[in-house]
Amino acid sequence: QVQLVESGGGLVQPGGSLRLSCTVSGSIFSMNAMGWYRQIPGKERQLVARITTDGTTTYADSVKGRFTVSRDNAKNTGYLEMNSLKIEDTAVYLCYADFSPRIGSWRTMWGQGTQVTVSS
Repeated sequence: QVQLVESGGGLVQPGGSLRLSCTVSGSIFSMNAMGWYRQIPGKERQLVARITTDGTTTYADSVKGRFTVSRDNAKNTGYLEMNSLKIEDTAVYLCYADFSPRIGSWRTMWGQGTQVTVSS
């Protein structure tokens, strides 16, 4: 049984920081990319950041220079460090992970989502 557990998030004032983490556990043959999307009610789900196993990163233009995605491959854990948060960053953040449960098979698993609220 493979599980993906998110943690972090919460309420922060504009300009503040938060860190999200995302851990995949269970029977995994290999990992691929991990990352976060965010969902604002009434809007399309947006890719925030992703990172591959070799450390290649991708960011949404709106978060470049403020957010940093990283991972610990030994722990199958990804991190999203969010700095200089803005009110418009308020959303549900959903972690995802691409992995192979066995040779020749690939899956994408999603976390339960965590609320990030930026408000004064």
